[in-house]
Amino acid sequence: MVHLGIKNRDKVRYQSTPEELVQDTLRRGEGELNDTGALVIQTGEFTGRSPKDKFIVKDHITADTVHWNEFNIPIDGKYFDIVYNRIMEHFNQLPELWARDCYACADPRYRLNIRVINEMPANNLFAYNMFLRPTEEELEHFTPEWHILSAPSLKLDPAVCGTRQHNAAIVSFEKKNDPDCRFRLYR
Repeated sequence: MVHLGIKNRDKVRYQSTPEELVQDTLRRGEGELNDTGALVIQTGEFTGRSPKDKFIVKDHITADTVHWNEFNIPIDGKYFDIVYNRIMEHFNQLPELWARDCYACADPRYRLNIRVINEMPANNLFAYNMFLRPTEEELEHFTPEWHILSAPSLKLDPAVCGTRQHNAAIVSFEKKNDPDCRFRLYR
C-alpha cells in the first residue's frame, strides 16, 4: 500500500473478521450493540448517497461513452488528483486504517478484484458484507483491479476540489489502466 501513498503499513488492519471490526467500532466509540447484539452506528451528516455529489472523470475513455446528465456528472481529472492527494494526506494522519481485498461479481469471467481502504471499521464491515470474499489461497495471488478509498471524516473544499460540497464520490476509468491508481474515491 506504500505505492498508493500510505506511508505506514503497520497501521493498516488487513482482512479483519466481522467480530474484530465490531470490537474496533465499539473500542473507538463509533457504535453500540442493540438488545439483540447487532451493531448500530450513526451515519452522520449524510445518510445516503447524493446523486449530485457523484462524479466521473471526463477523459478520452468517458467523453463519448458516458451519457452525461444530472446523475453522471463530469469532473476534470485534475480534481480527481487533488482529492486523491487529500485522501492520502488524511489517511497518513490517522492512527489506523482498515483494508479488505474482495470481489465484485460471482461469475469469474466478469469478476473484479477490489481493494477497499477505510478509515472506519464499520465501513470495512459493510465491505465485508457487500462484496464476495476470496479464499486464503486466492488472497495469496490477489492483485486489485480497483481501489475504493473511503474517508468520511475528510471535509473537501469545493472551491479547490471541484465538488458541489464537502463530500463526493469520484470515479476515474483512466486511472484503471494505471496499475498503481485504479480508484473510486469516496469522501
